[in-house]
Amino acid sequence: AAAFERRVLRRAAEHHYLRVRLELPDGGARPNAAQFKQLVVTALRELHGEVGAALPVDVLTYEEKTLSAILRVVSSGLVKLWSALTLLGFYQNRRCAFRVLQTSPFLLALSGSSRELVL
Repeated sequence: AAAFERRVLRRAAEHHYLRVRLELPDGGARPNAAQFKQLVVTALRELHGEVGAALPVDVLTYEEKTLSAILRVVSSGLVKLWSALTLLGFYQNRRCAFRVLQTSPFLLALSGSSRELVL
């Protein structure tokens, strides 16, 4: 008979990774990688002030075609980043929305999604 074994991480992960997509419903100019990073910092500043803007966030990958990115943030700042992205509503006076597609303490977990699996 198979035995159930529970495994618990001994220490919390240092970073969390988020796969996000920026939605711009009216089209128009798309931000490049630097503008995308600035938009993330702006979102943090608007919600959490200068302390939030100082949160170390890295854009690991960015695809201008799909407006999707993988962000890395220290684990203690995950909630701040996620809330700031969720509540951001404008980019260059145009409506926009960030969608958090996946999140994980392991970068490898974001490499594939069962929702996108084609058989």
